[in-house]
Amino acid sequence: MGIYAEQVVPRIINVACGVKVTVPLRRRVCEGLEGEIVEIGFGSGHNIPYYPAAVTGVTAIEPSDVGWRLAADRVRATTVPVRRAGLDGQSLPFADDSFDAALSTWTLCTIPDADAALHEIRRVLRPGGTLHFVEHGLAPETDENIRRWQRRLEPVNKRLLGGCHLTRPTVEMLTTAGFTIREVDVFYEDGAPKPMGAAALGVAVAP
Repeated sequence: MGIYAEQVVPRIINVACGVKVTVPLRRRVCEGLEGEIVEIGFGSGHNIPYYPAAVTGVTAIEPSDVGWRLAADRVRATTVPVRRAGLDGQSLPFADDSFDAALSTWTLCTIPDADAALHEIRRVLRPGGTLHFVEHGLAPETDENIRRWQRRLEPVNKRLLGGCHLTRPTVEMLTTAGFTIREVDVFYEDGAPKPMGAAALGVAVAP
């Protein structure tokens, strides 16, 4: 990783993921979380204010030291115990059935092997545990013009934003990994260009 990826990209993501339009989405995706949580792609901790009271602890998976440092004030301000205990969502250093729930917000787009990460999340969730997610990805089939733009823009987007893909089919990836979709809302994020703002928010259940 070069200086741009290590030092600049985490700061860009910190700003981009902290804009006001993300607040209602973070509130929605965190609703219903309880018990011990593993958060994939913790970033700079923008979800912290929205953890429900029923959350007893959060294990943060975050590869960027800069991102973790940017989260320091938010971590100190919360009463929920938050610990960084992993760097790679593709290989989680935990036993099977370790967590009650998982949280992923705008993360699966950047993990190099997102399928491996989903299988790891499923492995460390207790049977019936839930994965709460909001992810941007491939636009709906009915919007083929948007999909074409996503395919055109993806190479540049990946270079500028730490490997961020625009064309990953979130719901399909979850079901392929063995999750059952309990609820999902597919939409375009307010204020974002449609190729970058096609999103899915929901809850998936581990078998």
